[in-house]
Amino acid sequence: MAYDPKNYDHLKGGAVKGFSDSQLDLHFTLYMGYVAKLNEIEEKLAVASNAKPNYSFNEYSELKRREAVAFNGSFLHEIYFENLGADTSISPELQQALDAQGGKDKILADLKATALCGPGWALLTRNRRDGRLHTYFVAEHHLGLPIEQDLLVVLDSWEHAFMVDYGIRRPDYINAFMANIKWSEVSARFADVSRSARRGG
Repeated sequence: MAYDPKNYDHLKGGAVKGFSDSQLDLHFTLYMGYVAKLNEIEEKLAVASNAKPNYSFNEYSELKRREAVAFNGSFLHEIYFENLGADTSISPELQQALDAQGGKDKILADLKATALCGPGWALLTRNRRDGRLHTYFVAEHHLGLPIEQDLLVVLDSWEHAFMVDYGIRRPDYINAFMANIKWSEVSARFADVSRSARRGG
């Protein structure tokens, strides 16, 4: 199946304070490149021979090694764009989960510190193993992503996400991101994963 990139132009025109249209356009272009590469990889995998895979080099092997880069690069960006657009509508259920672990400010301070670990991704998740909220740093799209996680907030901490507007001032960008979290979206994600957990699936 071919994946179609989503349109996030509704985030432009000052809808996300501290994010210029130039910065967003650059980021959208990069995201669309990941989707295009994902489609290209999947098309090639559909016809590539898997008869002689090996570590050194083989077309099938190399496609499989890069598949997760394009897949995660596509869909981490979608979750990131979808959790932008400041609102304060935190559901009672999500608020309870935040409060149980020290409150929203404490969790966001940890997410900010996680994002400052370096270029990569900072994630706020619900861990399916213990049912608690966790923050994780993922250095590359396909390396270090913990299993058994439901993604609640995705923060892109790669330079391409902020260099147009903030230069090398990563902390200023992260502060702007924190002020623009769309809590209604995060609450909806939390409700979805909580229902799934109650069903046992």
